[in-house]
Amino acid sequence: MEMSLEEPVTTCLSAPVYHLICELGCEVQEHRAISSIVAGNGDVCWKTITDCVVGAQSAQGLDYEGSVRLLGPVCEAVHMHFSSLTKGQFEVQYAPWFQWTSSPELFPEILDALESREPPAVALSLMKLTACLERALGDVFLLVGKECPFLLRDLLASAELAQVFGQPVMDVLTVFVGSPRGLNLRNVLWHGFAAPQEVPPRYCSMLMLLTAGLGQLLEAHLRQTERTVARRPLLTLVDSEDWTIFPAATDEVLSVWEEVARKSSLVLRIMLPYWEAVLTRFRAHRFADCAMLLLTQLETGLRHLFATVNRCPRRLLTAESAALYTTFDEMLAQHLSDGEINQLPLVLGEPAMEFLWDFLNHQEGPRVRDHLSHGEVSLPEFPRGLAEQLLAFSLVLLLRFAEEDLASEVKEKAAVKALVRLAEGYRARFHPIALIKKQVLSCEESIRSWPLLPLPEDAVREVARLGGSAEASACEPLVMKIMAELCHHVPGHHCPFQGVESLPVERWPQLLLYVCSLYVPTLFCPRAVLEVLTVLRSISSRCAQVSRQVAASLELRGRQWAEKTLRSRQRQNFLRMVSSVKLLSAVLSLVVLLVALELVSVHGVCGEEPCGRQRYLRFLKSVLQFTENLAACTSPGRNRWGEAAGLTHTALLGIWAFSERRQLLIHGARAPGETAPTDTAAASSRQEPPGWTSQTANGGPGGAVPGTRSPW
Repeated sequence: MEMSLEEPVTTCLSAPVYHLICELGCEVQEHRAISSIVAGNGDVCWKTITDCVVGAQSAQGLDYEGSVRLLGPVCEAVHMHFSSLTKGQFEVQYAPWFQWTSSPELFPEILDALESREPPAVALSLMKLTACLERALGDVFLLVGKECPFLLRDLLASAELAQVFGQPVMDVLTVFVGSPRGLNLRNVLWHGFAAPQEVPPRYCSMLMLLTAGLGQLLEAHLRQTERTVARRPLLTLVDSEDWTIFPAATDEVLSVWEEVARKSSLVLRIMLPYWEAVLTRFRAHRFADCAMLLLTQLETGLRHLFATVNRCPRRLLTAESAALYTTFDEMLAQHLSDGEINQLPLVLGEPAMEFLWDFLNHQEGPRVRDHLSHGEVSLPEFPRGLAEQLLAFSLVLLLRFAEEDLASEVKEKAAVKALVRLAEGYRARFHPIALIKKQVLSCEESIRSWPLLPLPEDAVREVARLGGSAEASACEPLVMKIMAELCHHVPGHHCPFQGVESLPVERWPQLLLYVCSLYVPTLFCPRAVLEVLTVLRSISSRCAQVSRQVAASLELRGRQWAEKTLRSRQRQNFLRMVSSVKLLSAVLSLVVLLVALELVSVHGVCGEEPCGRQRYLRFLKSVLQFTENLAACTSPGRNRWGEAAGLTHTALLGIWAFSERRQLLIHGARAPGETAPTDTAAASSRQEPPGWTSQTANGGPGGAVPGTRSPW
């Protein structure tokens, strides 16, 4: 769907914010001598700066407008000072005082940006500087405190930093980057509100000087306390198949991107220099710079769209101190703050929303904006592939808001057509549902590798002679009976496995692959669904652990058997292990299939009454406890293979009892288009199978291994 946006936008800064950042501080024409701010040896004269920060008269706190007005001439003097220095003079005088940060190499680059007089370069430098400063201040906080605050404003307000640097110094930083009532440069820039021409270079210069001054104060504190700062290592993002959707950017695609960015109504004209800088930085192999600029401008463009489709034009502007900014968090939510449905997800469509959630929000995704804005990423090592993914996605988004003639012409190009097709077919990769699917498939693949492990022929013959245990034999028909029941409820109109009475073991992987291919909605999962997903993922994780442990033990002990280095007791234990492999393989495959089937029907938990939901969760947690006990049995330190068979038998009885009473989510699953039943009392009237928690209560067959708890 192509759309166009009207654009009567001349600024994204509200009038008070624009006045504070762009006008205030220029009113006082006082000339401040640089010698009163920086001594000849490079020492920062903090008193000159802190004297400019004044308290509010009517209440506690700071007078932000008054402070910005007084700091204006100081900032201008500092900016003129840096502009007069050669790079060599700058390095000699200030380089030692940037070493306390994790990125001292950043500051000569910022000096170059100031000299370039390229507006996007100044804004980008401020973004990198504030992120670097936040990371460095967090390292200092950990000298005194234990858990570093996530937000910069909370970090600056902490008693721990005031203890190191002094409260007057922290007040100065609060005026620049720590409060929505101050200049708030960090948030204004990282959320894409300030156009390039609206970013005063003097503030970039001033923050650079403040960073050097903080380095001087920190050195004095460390000398006095005889302590050292331990820098937290930076995160190195690497190209990964997990987030690689689009192919590498070709010159043709980049040229199309450049053309469409100039003409798409998603791009505000006042922000066009940023979009142009995105491509310049990418072509210069400055991939972190490219991602920073692109992410902030995607936020700006989507905020414009958000304000348009939700008919709230004022949300395009920076909020005042009494309200929150409109950021990605709110734009990607299901509801607006007033409870109304957010129209932006409906306009963008599910694939685009999934991409944004994957790359920005999900905890196990790249969370690229968070990592960059909080200074957690090594910028020189930022991967090209991640920047390419953002560029490709943004191109598809830009095309949706381009004129129809241009969009139609561009989409005829094979490379662009491929990008659009991939974008339209995008499915979540880092949502818990996607991660569980990936995990159960990986577990099944691991289980299928067991028969490929070389086992000594004499050990296999000995196992065949001894025969299996009675409990293992009792488990086999239970496994097949449960599997047949599950096959009856595999969803899908054209499922080839429904109604199968006895599915051959060799076809179980195909069944799991089919179930994992079924679509499960992931956007805006309710809390009840997330609770179930948490337990399902823990179960699949434990199954994967058991599979790894069994494979490792088989390989190690098999080699030791062949080398005749096992003692008599170890040889008997190895035989029990080999005898247990067939049962463990079947039960693990069964459990991961159960997880996959319940995953496909997971949204059905919302139709349960609270008591039915809690009963279902207790069942899942019992399965989880079984897999945890199994992991304990099969661990290298235990090797309790006989007990594993007992636990398995008890667990299978519990699963069968729960399934027989039709209490699994798959039993309530409906075909697409089928309406939900009106009677929800059935869910709440379900009864727990009698005795299912007591089968090991007296330490009988299948009792818990020492050090584990029995779920049944």
